Amino acid sequence: SEKLYLSPILDMFNGEIISYNISRSPNLEQIYDMLDNAFARFDCLDGLILHSDQGWQYQHYGYRKRLEDHGIIQSMSRKGNCLDNAMAENFFGIMKSELLYAEKFESAEAFIKALDEYIEYYNNKRIKSRLKGKSPVQYRTLSQIG
Repeated sequence: SEKLYLSPILDMFNGEIISYNISRSPNLEQIYDMLDNAFARFDCLDGLILHSDQGWQYQHYGYRKRLEDHGIIQSMSRKGNCLDNAMAENFFGIMKSELLYAEKFESAEAFIKALDEYIEYYNNKRIKSRLKGKSPVQYRTLSQIG
């Protein structure tokens, strides 16, 4: 089976997947694409705290510079501390049980297509008790009205 690498950006407020990229190898282009997709969604990201693990790509000058250029503060896990990355780890656990282990995929492309559909579902339809029975997008939308 082919190995794939998923890099998501999650909103800690509502658990929404803001941006993600899936790649056959962990590389800077994957991370830049993930960031560019997030930058395209929002006019202003000043003061946003973006948390990651200690992967080499998150320590790279180009990554740090892109964050700085958009006014984003970088936060990084301490070595071996999965609690720092609990929200992303929680998403991975849910996605694996509801999608990856629940189905047999014929190819990497079939999984990538299913993942795109799953993230759409996860953000827009999958309710969470911590969000008062709303999906991440519903919760964000309701909080912006008030």
